Amino acid sequence: MAYKAEIEQIWEERSLLNQESSLSIIRETIAQLDNGELRVAYYSEETQDWIVNDWAKKAILLYFASQKMQVSQACIFDYYDKIPLKKDYDRRGVRVVPPAVARYGSYIAPNAILMPSYVNIGAYVDERTMVDTWATVGSCAQIGKDVHLSGGVGIGGVLEPPQASPVIVEDGAFIGSRCIVVEGARIGKRAVLGAGVTITGTSKIIDVTGTEPKEYRGYVPANSVVIPGSIPKEFSAGTFYVPCALIIGQRKESTDLKTSLNEALRENNVTV
Repeated sequence: MAYKAEIEQIWEERSLLNQESSLSIIRETIAQLDNGELRVAYYSEETQDWIVNDWAKKAILLYFASQKMQVSQACIFDYYDKIPLKKDYDRRGVRVVPPAVARYGSYIAPNAILMPSYVNIGAYVDERTMVDTWATVGSCAQIGKDVHLSGGVGIGGVLEPPQASPVIVEDGAFIGSRCIVVEGARIGKRAVLGAGVTITGTSKIIDVTGTEPKEYRGYVPANSVVIPGSIPKEFSAGTFYVPCALIIGQRKESTDLKTSLNEALRENNVTV
């Protein structure tokens, strides 16, 4: 059951947080996020675009506001926070390597793998995806199936404003070591980001594979192979180079994910 109308009412009338019925609705909504029944954002076949459930983000913010600090323990570690950690990974069919941490209210699908990493509330990590060592998946980020987030990748969280789009990494994407993807940026299906690429919501992503450059903002098209780049920019003090990302090739759709990834890396000499 979706509690959109109730969450919207509590959001507008904060005095309702004093009522147990309101707190129960908030908790149930977070439970739905935790078990994958509800998502902060989802892809609509009708509109061919991602739709943000801003009321679900409001529920997360209300959950923060209504929860009390408490001590929790995980093996030898003590924590003091408002949000508990996820549990029952064996029942969920998720492989979790210590000391990986996922907060309650995030969803980790069966056959996903969490190396020592961090997944925040509201995030969605789909089937067969690996979150590699010291990678972070921020609040409400949406990570598709068969994605590899390499070591040290930073996927940013987007909670406020509630209507803002979260970071989205679509099915089959490969995000190289120490990449940063933030501010609601979107990485298309099967795209490959080489090591150290930074993508923000306003980043210039320039396709240089043709005779003329083609520019995108905050969006990496499907199957793109991307490396870090720089472009000149005029300042009062002179001309300086600022970061951008360069699309230098395409990952073939005609072959399976592993083969096309290996080909893309070899053909374009991409460091991951």
